[in-house]
Amino acid sequence: MAQQTILQKLEILADAAKYDASCASSGTAKKNSLGSSKGIGSTEGMGICHAYAPDGRCISLLKLLLTNHCIFDCHYCVNRKSSNTPRARFTPQEVVDLTLNFYRRNYIEGLFLSSGIIKTSNHTMEQMVEVARILREEHDFRGYIHLKTIPEADPQLVHQAGLYADRVSINVELPTDSGLTRLAPDKDARQIEGAMKGVKSSIVEATDARKRFKHAPRFAPAGQSTQMIVGADAATDADIVGKASRLYDGYSLRRVYYSAFSPIPDASAVLPLKRPPLIREHRLYQSDWLMRFYGYKAGEVMQATGADGNLPLDIDPKLAWALKFRGEFPLDVNRAPKDRLLRVPGLGVKAVNQILVARRYKTLRLEDVGKLTVSIAKVRPFICTPDWRPTQLTDRADLRALLAPKEEQLELFAA
Repeated sequence: MAQQTILQKLEILADAAKYDASCASSGTAKKNSLGSSKGIGSTEGMGICHAYAPDGRCISLLKLLLTNHCIFDCHYCVNRKSSNTPRARFTPQEVVDLTLNFYRRNYIEGLFLSSGIIKTSNHTMEQMVEVARILREEHDFRGYIHLKTIPEADPQLVHQAGLYADRVSINVELPTDSGLTRLAPDKDARQIEGAMKGVKSSIVEATDARKRFKHAPRFAPAGQSTQMIVGADAATDADIVGKASRLYDGYSLRRVYYSAFSPIPDASAVLPLKRPPLIREHRLYQSDWLMRFYGYKAGEVMQATGADGNLPLDIDPKLAWALKFRGEFPLDVNRAPKDRLLRVPGLGVKAVNQILVARRYKTLRLEDVGKLTVSIAKVRPFICTPDWRPTQLTDRADLRALLAPKEEQLELFAA
């Protein structure tokens, strides 16, 4: 076989990394090379994978696999052992050179590195840690590094990864243990969560040490994240929301990412023939937002699901919950507390905060609320002001149909 060029390897391994959604770089400590005679890189500003932080910053990352060779045979993975796919492998130095060259050309601000399992989990983890070590120690790289760690690897290797990386992540892969056993027979749910527990402990210890000792080493300052595949097994949205909530509570995760299952070449017969609707992935992200920023408990989000345990696709989960619990509405925007206003469909966190500030100085009318939201029509059935009361609107049988987004056929050649 002819030896592959760097460009050929990059084409294969960057494409193979596209299935991993967990590459956002929000939450990292700010670092740059100012004041350093040899440092290179930064985690700030704008810099071929783009991730967006919650504050709107665009983060450009070189996102690739160290190798797509793998000794595991996970049914849903295009790089599984039995898959007939072109294979490639980088050396740690090649990944370092690519990262630095892309950075110097202002293409990227950091590196997202994952890998298939080659030889053993420990060998692969050692190679990934070596990439981060060379970047940090030999090149004083100050940019963002996210390492996808391997739960089967020695805990000490995972710990070393956290000392070099801004964020580490360990994929739980599937929402249920039975789904993982069926579709990823080489993986163990207890082992995965055990590795996540170890990372959490290291983060807590490092944070505590930094409070007492100024120069104590950082450990994954941007925390840890994970990813679940949606639609590869029979797990419902209620199962997924429940699993995400347990992970957030148990391991202090920064993010749980959801990735809609995508059919792969030469797929196993146990996999579905069609991918789930992408809007399902979007609804799960919305439900995740409700738990993280709107004060909803996992059980409340589950109440928004239908009889099949899945969130409705035609309306967002916040509206679905409000329609099921219409007795909670309407709310007086001039008197209701923040936690209740956050339940009003159409009012986001920013709008609610603006309402709380504005009503200290004046009595808000419907027109005032309308200036703070994209669609006052969505808000009106659930609020009241001195000049507006929804009367029977809140209880209308066809309220869902009135508020659901209208389906529209887009024109291919519209001006």
